[in-house]
Amino acid sequence: MALVNFDFQSDCLKGNTEISVILPDKPWGKNPTEFYRSGKKYPVLWLLHGTFGDHSDWVRKSNIELYACEKDVIVVMPSGLNANYANWPNFSLGYNMYDFLFDELMPLIYGWFPASDKREDNFVAGLSMGGRGTCVYAFSRPEKFGGAAILSACPRNVKTMAEDDPRMWERTLGSIENQGGLENYLNSYENSWDILDKLVEEKADLPKLYFACGEDDMLYKPYMIFKKHAEEIGLDAKFEEIPGYRHEWRFWDLTIEKAMNYFGLTKEDGGNPF
Repeated sequence: MALVNFDFQSDCLKGNTEISVILPDKPWGKNPTEFYRSGKKYPVLWLLHGTFGDHSDWVRKSNIELYACEKDVIVVMPSGLNANYANWPNFSLGYNMYDFLFDELMPLIYGWFPASDKREDNFVAGLSMGGRGTCVYAFSRPEKFGGAAILSACPRNVKTMAEDDPRMWERTLGSIENQGGLENYLNSYENSWDILDKLVEEKADLPKLYFACGEDDMLYKPYMIFKKHAEEIGLDAKFEEIPGYRHEWRFWDLTIEKAMNYFGLTKEDGGNPF
């Protein structure tokens, strides 16, 4: 594969930012001119990091480059600080991470790289905070994605969060303040729990959904609360709980490959990277 670390000045983030992009590699023996000028458009996986991470996490700590090579997929990994993939207009000059994906990063990738902009060729996934960001992106703009993988995360019921998960509630208070109060937060794109309820009720065309959590993960309890709720509302999704795994990279490496397989991402020649 070709790995690009791309630095540019972002309008949405009000400063320089860096992304990593994995691009399909030229097969051995393929004519370079024929390959690079083919005009082929590839599927795209928008892959989000967790709290304290950045664009380099998935490349450094998982086998995502191998999986992308085997499946002929472009993988785009942005940096999002600890912003929960939301807009923070009152942070310094502004840091609008939610807008960044749709209004800046997608146009950049579709315009400058051999990336397909078709819904059925676009997938979003993330771990922990990136999993919550995946919920935000996939449920607020379901028409953009053919699939979404939420790893070690899930939508949260804000109305019961203080009791269900006090630590996460403390963190969410900052997001509530950022949205201008609880009522605004509940009516915002960050309230994935209620948004998903409405989408299911309306029988909306949702992306193909994959949720996974390790049974020893500190977030297993809220995950199981959400899984029960998803069953009650009739959500069409794949859930997978795997024993022996915590909040860790071995789990995320395992499940991102499972998610890509679940989405049906396969190389035309059967997966031979050569």
